Amino acid sequence: MANNRWDKSALPSRHVTVGPGRAPHRSYYYAMGLTEQEIDQPFVGVATCWNEAAPCNIALSRQAQSVKKGVAETGGTPREFTTITVTDGIAMGHQGMKSSLVSRDLIADSVELTMRGHCYDALVGLAGCDKSLPGMMMAMLRLNVPSVFMYGGSILPGNFRGRDVTVVDLFEAVGKHSAGEMSDEDLHEMECVACPSAGACGGQFTANTMAMVSEAIGLAVPGSAGAPAPFEDRDRFAVESGRAVMKLLETRLRPRDIVTRRSFENAAVVVGATGGSTNAGLHLPAMAHEAGIRFTMDDVVEIMRRTPYIADLKPGGKYVAYDVHKVGGIPVVLKALLDGGLLHGDCMTVTGRTLAENLKDVVFPADQDVIYPVSHAISPTGGVVGLRGNLAPDGAIVKVAGMSMLRFEGSALCFDSEEEAFAAVDARAYKAGDVIVVRYEGPKGGPGMREMLSTTAAIYGQGMGEQVALITDGRFSGATRGFCIGHVGPEAAVGGPIALLRNGDRIVIDANAGTIDVALTDAELAARRAEWKPRRTDYNSGAIWKYAQLVGPAHLGAVTHPGAEAETHCYADI
Repeated sequence: MANNRWDKSALPSRHVTVGPGRAPHRSYYYAMGLTEQEIDQPFVGVATCWNEAAPCNIALSRQAQSVKKGVAETGGTPREFTTITVTDGIAMGHQGMKSSLVSRDLIADSVELTMRGHCYDALVGLAGCDKSLPGMMMAMLRLNVPSVFMYGGSILPGNFRGRDVTVVDLFEAVGKHSAGEMSDEDLHEMECVACPSAGACGGQFTANTMAMVSEAIGLAVPGSAGAPAPFEDRDRFAVESGRAVMKLLETRLRPRDIVTRRSFENAAVVVGATGGSTNAGLHLPAMAHEAGIRFTMDDVVEIMRRTPYIADLKPGGKYVAYDVHKVGGIPVVLKALLDGGLLHGDCMTVTGRTLAENLKDVVFPADQDVIYPVSHAISPTGGVVGLRGNLAPDGAIVKVAGMSMLRFEGSALCFDSEEEAFAAVDARAYKAGDVIVVRYEGPKGGPGMREMLSTTAAIYGQGMGEQVALITDGRFSGATRGFCIGHVGPEAAVGGPIALLRNGDRIVIDANAGTIDVALTDAELAARRAEWKPRRTDYNSGAIWKYAQLVGPAHLGAVTHPGAEAETHCYADI
């Protein structure tokens, strides 16, 4: 491709490659084997969250090589770099989970700093585990250089005695084991088969939820998020993603041209329609914040409340991501929703075409029961519901996909950490009708807003999933099922009503009405607040301390900086 095709006068990489003054900079590129032609081409950052922490990310390095091939063969110079991931399946159930949400913002920050420091012109970002997906997309929206996102792919389902299983079955098996309903041998047999390949957790948990969002919101090549991680299809889509970002450079189509308020509405519809993770209520507002768009948890749950539930996926249903892939992938989900009049088809995507144009030739498969047409939805309302009341003035969120009971009234049983709550559950020191309250686990109070999968899965494993509720100012895994209410705000650490609860207080949760209340008067709450004293955490230095100083409330995305609204310059225009 001719060098003169690219005028670098408006590209960031001119600052490190053009003119006599940049001879020292160019010498570094020659040292790495680049040719003069490659130095004259646009520089494309190829960022991955590859690591050896867990199967979610282990295939990303391989896929990055295919992205680089696609960039190079269309006249770009790829520059690969990696950032961190904290993988929830490993971090779950102990203090390590405090690092999880913090990692989302650190991923975005580290990608921003790498791109800024080296003046890359465009970005292809690959991510596998829960927080790395929104973290990478947040960086794209923040930098606003031409960008393409690519999911690393889901894990294949495990097989335990003839039935498909995921890691969530294993978390629930721990509860069965503690209840004496599963032997050591059976537990060991399941742990050896539950996760048979590379890839992120297979159900409609956070990773696959945000992977669907990447296609729905227009930042990913259509179909790229569907194939499981081991499949060679992923490498084909990786090459396509590399080519696509070069086309975006040519046309100057940027993430904020693609991702609009209407795009976020599409994303929320997809989450609700598939019974997706409640964490979308946290991540979509954070992504919108990077683009200067106000899109709060209230906006997310209002859209999901009126969205029909059409995909029979775990944890509320019976299928996993691989089953979606087998019937045509995420474009089939989007096609069903578009045909049902639930998506804005005129939203732009990284293909340079609209969502509707991308889906024009997709045929909805009739001979399957994984995805339903909107006209025959599994239930008339979405899989995730928002709650508000005197216990959560800033709101709360619950996944109702697959639940039959949508109202719960019970007595508060309060714990000031996840460890205390899990110990009580493990010892069965709770009873039917309890509302288990886990507080001081919010963004500031945790710090880090931990997920509670170990606790909720143990409750299900003990057969008590339908007989108790659990509320927290922390989060729940996308894999959690049952009457589990997260993101209760304001959080306990800032004196929210959840901090004022006492054992025995009567709590009423009604997912139909969208309410969560404690049977206390305003005067009683005020009297308790006057007696309440803030608590210190054990994190008084380091990255988690720093996060606690910066982080905002969950309903606004738990963000750590002012966002695009406060920008006086955008990186893409330096």
